[in-house]
Amino acid sequence: MVLLDYLRTIRRLTGTKEGCREGDCGACAVLIGELKNDAVAYKVVNSCLLPMGLAAGKHIVTIEGLTADANPIHRAFIDEHASQCGFCTPGMIIALTAYLLSAVKIKAEEAIDALDGNICRCTGYLSIKRAVAAVCADLSPKLDSNRIDDLVKAAVIPEYFKTMPKQLRSIRQPRGDQHPTDALIAGGTDLFVQQAETLETAELYFLEKMQHPVWEEDGVCFLDAAATIADLKESEFLQELFPRLGEMISLISSTPIRNKATVGGNLVNASPIGDLSILLLALDASLHLSGHVQERCIKLREFFVEYKKINLAAHEIIKSISFKTPDESVLFNFEKVSKRRHLDIAGVNSALLLRPEDGLIKEIHISAGGVAPIPLYLAQTSVFLTDKKVEPNTVMKAVQIAESEISPISDVRGSAEYKRALLGRLLQAHFIALFPDLMREVIV
Repeated sequence: MVLLDYLRTIRRLTGTKEGCREGDCGACAVLIGELKNDAVAYKVVNSCLLPMGLAAGKHIVTIEGLTADANPIHRAFIDEHASQCGFCTPGMIIALTAYLLSAVKIKAEEAIDALDGNICRCTGYLSIKRAVAAVCADLSPKLDSNRIDDLVKAAVIPEYFKTMPKQLRSIRQPRGDQHPTDALIAGGTDLFVQQAETLETAELYFLEKMQHPVWEEDGVCFLDAAATIADLKESEFLQELFPRLGEMISLISSTPIRNKATVGGNLVNASPIGDLSILLLALDASLHLSGHVQERCIKLREFFVEYKKINLAAHEIIKSISFKTPDESVLFNFEKVSKRRHLDIAGVNSALLLRPEDGLIKEIHISAGGVAPIPLYLAQTSVFLTDKKVEPNTVMKAVQIAESEISPISDVRGSAEYKRALLGRLLQAHFIALFPDLMREVIV
């Protein structure tokens, strides 16, 4: 059973709404609080995709669990006419509360972005944005480092939030030895869309995340396979390596989905347009696989065999992903084209890592999605560009080679011809972004 059904049918907490059941609309949003370093860290998640097993040991908060009287978020939504039919409003308020609980510094623009997983079909969003801005203007001067106490005083959350660390410590128990049976679940954000009915009666095994999901050893960066996409975005270490990482990851799904979707799950899904697969292919990443008998390591480019078929034996799981920690000279770029900039699956996406030296490309890795049955590592194109100067003619020759490596098909996201042309544009976009002066001839 997923949390949404438990809340509505068993607990009768009907403020949490049932909408799309795919994690797109945000009407079912709830807060999930997890004990970390003697404090409870709260995030917003979609209850329609959260199996009950992942709620164990957590603090789950619905709209009914927030302060009802004199809540400044409620007041702002009323004053700005940000609620019309009201169906989406509980999810909006939950998402904004999650932002107020977790943000280091309150900023209206960031608060609006925090509602990226919530859809409204009535207001046109301007009144919602005004309400969010009003809340931020009102509360920003009142919120200090003791965020829980401050939000209790501001009548956003009830007094009982102060007792949650003690309550969660009292119910935490050591995890016993368990063995996977029917299904392995990490985030479940895709499985509970595609296989909801099957999983309803399956015996589930929940994979746990490491306490530190991103780490470095001997010049190699490791990612726990159970790390969420949000973990990557929030990692200070990764932000130092890739200054535009936050911007890149903001193009992947929405905040509630990023809070649960995992790196390993994204890779195992094997979508030909999986954004994380494309990013990691360009980092020339390796996978560390663990089975009953032995462990092995393979390149990510060897993991995808054919459409939705992967190089993963029975009883094997991805334990971690690694790539060489890039030095300051390494350049990295990600491009994605979709019908909507946010909250949409790519039509075509591509990533590029490049290490220049003495005016030449000494190392380069290029990936492309949406142009083959698998997330594609452009091996021939990468080989061609190695030891070349970055020049418009060289880039255009590389585009021609890339076109020979791909095999796009026509589907709802575009014709094969369109995708072929689009990849060429994205390859040029990489070099324009990284070498604007050298590529001035092709900038239109």
